[in-house]
Amino acid sequence: MIYAVIDTNVLVSALITHNSLSATAKVVRLLLEGEFVPLYESCIIEEYQEVLHRSKFKLLPGVADALISYIMEHGIETSRTAFLELMPDEADRVFYEVSLSVADSFLVTGNLKHYPQTPKVISPTDFVKVINRME
Repeated sequence: MIYAVIDTNVLVSALITHNSLSATAKVVRLLLEGEFVPLYESCIIEEYQEVLHRSKFKLLPGVADALISYIMEHGIETSRTAFLELMPDEADRVFYEVSLSVADSFLVTGNLKHYPQTPKVISPTDFVKVINRME
């Protein structure tokens, strides 16, 4: 099984794009098809709620709520594993620390510069390739 923490920017991009073939849209589609198990923690869910309900994105509240509910129902709530080094963006620490809590999991993000450069941190495009290779 493949486990992944999905950065909020990936969900936003997937929900606002008009291109159903974009990598972020594919990540959400693969999520909904059960091709990987999302990992989360309460702070991540809180960020999803706050960001996906921002009026500037013009998302229907039901769409955001359904996606967040799906993640909570089909994902695994896990604790954080402390990462003691400085982060390029401290606000993203929770995503990285949750990804550290499960061996061989991924952190899927459109902001690679915000995280330590490790094989664990991966772009949506590369994550789709990983899943396609597993099939």
